[in-house]
Amino acid sequence: MAYKKVTWMGMGILLGAFIVLASTVMADKSDRDETAQASSPTVSLPLQELRAFAEVFERVSSDYVDEVDDKKLLEGAISGMLSSLDPHSAYLPPKNFKEMEEHTKGEFGGLGMEVGMEDGFVKVISPIDDTPAQKAGVKAGDLIIKLGDEPVKGKTLSEAVDIMRGKPGTKLKLTIVRKGEDAPITLTITRAIIKVKSIKQRLLNDGIGYVRISQFQVRTGQDMVEAIKKLEEENQGDLNGLVLDLRNNPGGVLTAAVQVSDAFLNDGLIVYTEGRIKNSQMRFEATKGDVMQGKPVVVLINEGSASASEIVSGALQDQQRAIVVGRTSFGKGSVQTLLPLNNGAAIKVTTARYFTPSGRSIQAEGIKPDIEVDLVKVEKVDASELMNVKEKDLTGHLENGNGHAEEGSEQEKADKASKEIKKLLEKDYELNEAVRVLKTLSLAQKMKL
Repeated sequence: MAYKKVTWMGMGILLGAFIVLASTVMADKSDRDETAQASSPTVSLPLQELRAFAEVFERVSSDYVDEVDDKKLLEGAISGMLSSLDPHSAYLPPKNFKEMEEHTKGEFGGLGMEVGMEDGFVKVISPIDDTPAQKAGVKAGDLIIKLGDEPVKGKTLSEAVDIMRGKPGTKLKLTIVRKGEDAPITLTITRAIIKVKSIKQRLLNDGIGYVRISQFQVRTGQDMVEAIKKLEEENQGDLNGLVLDLRNNPGGVLTAAVQVSDAFLNDGLIVYTEGRIKNSQMRFEATKGDVMQGKPVVVLINEGSASASEIVSGALQDQQRAIVVGRTSFGKGSVQTLLPLNNGAAIKVTTARYFTPSGRSIQAEGIKPDIEVDLVKVEKVDASELMNVKEKDLTGHLENGNGHAEEGSEQEKADKASKEIKKLLEKDYELNEAVRVLKTLSLAQKMKL
C-alpha cells in the first residue's frame, strides 16, 4: 500500500482549514519502516501507562452518564495527545483532512483569515488580503471569544473552524477582544468564496517598485519575478529600488519562500531545518541571478508576518541584501509534517525547526527589523487651519518669470498621476518610512558609483 508523507509549513489553520504545503515525499511502507529504523531512536512502550489508558477507556465507556461512541472517544484521546505537544500539532479526522486537501487549491469558503488557539480562544494570526475578514476590520492578534451566540471557550480549533465555515452570502457575528480596547468588539461578517491572490504590484514615485506578497503559494516566486519585470517596463528602465511588503503574511509554501529569497541573491545559504528524523534535515542554497541587479531592497514586516515570511526576511537580512523595516515578526519557526492514516484521517506533527543563514532560530523570537517603525495612527492636518502665507500672497510680489504651466502639460499629467501614490503614502505610515529608507539607500548607492 502506498504511503504518503507531506511536509507542511503553516501558522495554524486557515479559516476553512487552509494549511500550506512545504514539500512532498512519496515512499512505500517498507521504505518508511527502514527510514524510521535508521533515523529514529528505539521506542520502548510505556506498558504501565498503556494499561492505565485501557482502564480509563473501559471505565468511561461503561460508567459515563451517557452512552459514548467508542470511535469518538478514541479520536478524542488522539486529539488530546497531539494538542498537548504544541499549538501546531493536531489530529485531522477524515472529514477535516479531505476538506483541507480541497482548500489547498487556493480557493475555499469562509471569512478569510488564518487562526490558531490561545488560552482556549481563537486567535487571529492574520486576515487575508481582500477578504470579508480584512474588509470588516479584523486585525492580527484579535482574540475571538464568541462565534454568533456560542462561546469559543471549551471548543477545539476544528470545532470553531466548522462554525466559521458556511454557505457564501450567510453572515456570522464575531465577538472580539482586542489589545488596547476597553470593551469587546462585535463584527458581523458575510461569508464568501475566498480566492487568494498572492502578488500585487505598483510603481511608486522616483522609479521605486512596490510588490506585496499576501501569502506564499506554489507560483509566488515566479509571479513575483514577473511582477518586477512589469514594473521595469512601466518605468521604462530598471527600478531604482524595491519595497517587498510581507506585512500580515502568515506564510505558506516553503519552496516559494526559497524561490523569493533566491530571486534577490547570487549565492549563499537561504534557510536550513533541523529535526530528529532524516527527512526533516534540509538546506537550501541560492543560485546566481539577482532580479534587482544589486539595487536596494527594503522588506516590510510586522507582528502578522510569520513562517515563510520570516524565512525571506531573515535570509535577506542575514545576507545583507535587504534592510528590514517594521516591527518584530510573529516567531513561527517550526515545520509540520502531515502523516495520512489508514482510516482516512491524518496527523500533523511538528518535526523540525528552521534557521536563518547565520544560525538564528526564529521560533518564539521572530525577526527583529533593522529599523523599527511603531504602529501609529496618522491624521492629516487641515492646512487651512494653519498660518499659511506664501510669497504669492504678498502685495506687489514679482511674477514668476517662467510663465505658468499650461493645462494638460506633461508636468501636470505627472503631478496628477502621482497624486494617488501620495495619498497612499499619507495613509500608510510604515510604507512611507520604507520608501524614505529606500530613497536614502538608492542615493548612497549612486554616490558610490
